[in-house]
Amino acid sequence: MYVDEPFGLLPPTRTSTVAADDGIPLSVEEVDPDDGGTPEATVVLVHGFAVNRLSWHFQRRMFAEQTDPRVRLVLYDQRSHGRSGRATEESSTIDQLGRDLAAVLRAVVPKGPIVLVGHSMGAMTIIALAEQDPDLFADRVRGVALIGTSAGEIGSSGLPRPILWRYNPLTRGVGQLAGWQPGLVELVRAAGGQLTRRAVRLLAFGSRSVSPRLVDFMMDMLDVTPVRVLADFIDTLGSHNRYKALAGLQHCYVLVLSGDRDRMTPFSHAERIATELPDAKLVRLRGAGHMVVLEQPDQVNTHLVDLVRQCVSGRGAGRRWWRRRA
Repeated sequence: MYVDEPFGLLPPTRTSTVAADDGIPLSVEEVDPDDGGTPEATVVLVHGFAVNRLSWHFQRRMFAEQTDPRVRLVLYDQRSHGRSGRATEESSTIDQLGRDLAAVLRAVVPKGPIVLVGHSMGAMTIIALAEQDPDLFADRVRGVALIGTSAGEIGSSGLPRPILWRYNPLTRGVGQLAGWQPGLVELVRAAGGQLTRRAVRLLAFGSRSVSPRLVDFMMDMLDVTPVRVLADFIDTLGSHNRYKALAGLQHCYVLVLSGDRDRMTPFSHAERIATELPDAKLVRLRGAGHMVVLEQPDQVNTHLVDLVRQCVSGRGAGRRWWRRRA
């Protein structure tokens, strides 16, 4: 499966570099509709911890082909990830990631309706921006998708607090994985700094029969992220608690989607977010793990297109009607 899939090779329409407020260069790309038509909204895809914008492979291709509705895509690499600049440990925080997203929006999405789609730490980035600039979400951000993520208490469900301690060595032997509770241990490297296929398959995907090509693709993305970068973000992930910030999404259509075999941010985190946002649409994908955007792309894409259509048309009885369709 996926033998001929061009992972990492989809060409952008335009590329640029956006300076964050502390000067860190953020690598950005835009993708226009394949048919050359006029987009009705801009969809911004915000990737998760330790991967990069290439992780949106299936969503990027799907949205470029869409004609109902047509959208312009914006993708960027978070600081210290992919082709973006390396940040300091002090600036490797979710608060700063929220400000980085704001900088990208100011530079390449200065006008028009926006739909923000975040996976894992990318969704936390969106929540942080909602806390920092709720007026943006009341005005221009029409919809938000929070995929495989948490609004807080990561250390109490999924990832044990000792693993979140910044001085916990990230280069443990693979043999110890069996003794760890599920969580961010997809990022742990064996002695010598090499990722193991078993760890990636077990902790990033829900199905044991996942395509070897997907495992290879994940390993390629994870392998270029230095261990020091992973350590720099551990504190901010462990202390992340922004349930109150979810109030900033009250004017948006919100999709909360997660796999029920997510070992990094268990489905209970999605349920908690949906409890805080009673008008959100909660979707549980059976058998999917943390990298649900790669593992079950057709199902994820169907819900994302539905979200964007709702944001563009605004038809129906509003956000409560949207939730009832879940």
